[in-house]
Amino acid sequence: MSVSSAESMASLSSDLCYDILKRLDGATLASAACACAAFCSISKEERLWENVCCSMWPSTNRDDVKNLISSVGGFKKFYADCFPLIVNKEVPEFHWNDSYEYPQEWTEAEYYGDEDETENISPSDFVSIVDIRYKDKTICSKVLWGIPNANGFNGWFSNCPFRIDLLAYSPRDGDQVDEVTVLPSDGLPPIWSMERERKDGKLWQDLCDSIRLSWILVNQKTKKAANLSSWSPTGGQRHWPTDKDFLIRFGSILPAKDILPCQVVECILIMKFRVILTEGEDTHTTLRLTELSMQLGDMEGSHVNGRNSLLVLKEALSCPRSKNYSEALKSCQLYSKVQSELKEEKMRYENRLDTLWILGSIAACVTFCLYCM
Repeated sequence: MSVSSAESMASLSSDLCYDILKRLDGATLASAACACAAFCSISKEERLWENVCCSMWPSTNRDDVKNLISSVGGFKKFYADCFPLIVNKEVPEFHWNDSYEYPQEWTEAEYYGDEDETENISPSDFVSIVDIRYKDKTICSKVLWGIPNANGFNGWFSNCPFRIDLLAYSPRDGDQVDEVTVLPSDGLPPIWSMERERKDGKLWQDLCDSIRLSWILVNQKTKKAANLSSWSPTGGQRHWPTDKDFLIRFGSILPAKDILPCQVVECILIMKFRVILTEGEDTHTTLRLTELSMQLGDMEGSHVNGRNSLLVLKEALSCPRSKNYSEALKSCQLYSKVQSELKEEKMRYENRLDTLWILGSIAACVTFCLYCM
């Protein structure tokens, strides 16, 4: 910046500078803070970052969430923690035969986690802040305090598959869960029949291109937060389980070093929509959100239990992150590649085993026949 430009910036009043900066998004605001001393000083205002967070994640506009964010370091820190996506480039090779080594190499305490460390983690420490956007319009904002039905922490929750069903539970301050729908007024393309949709897939493609999910997890005890979602879908399945149901997957790859033998797990965020066709004079289409859930799966596709999931989620809040979406997507693709290789290796092993059983059975029959003769 030239000297004359710097003097011009310095001549602006602080109120005018503040009015300029409050119109920026988070990334632009961070860049503007490096432009001059005036912008740098004003950009430290928590009100600016509160506006940025509330604009990007409408669920943070609630009073209880604002108090939570203030307690974990403020809105500027919250944005810095949750805007970048989790990136895990260290996905080790994992062979299917290694699964046989768990009982011998891992003691029960090692496989199920350190009891002392687990006792320091409580399901009530975690808060889920979830926002869903469709074509830059927020269609759902939910806040979940703690992990539902995890009161029996030393009982079934510890050893059962970990799962959070967000739509199955109401927020802390109410009993009713509002129905989440995507309407034609939201920009949903119309379809006239499911038969036509099965052929061209226009509605499915539009949904995959336009839907965005943010699932922020906050640990109140450690005062850390991270966005566990990939923001954009990483995959999906049309017509599941019927021709009127769409399943969309989001997620991230989380480290599980010293927690599980596979060393990494996948955070699986599932979103299911059902197509509602309204016939009449004005035929139109509506999408109804029927499920929004979180699970953790290991390399073999098995669900991680509650005890290990708490340990993984605690470590995930300290993961490396990147603002580059392609890096986060590449991390998920690398995990899927290793997982696919593992499945192929397992199938080859089972095919060889089946062949040996067949040959052994034939040899046994031939031997028996020769013995009888």
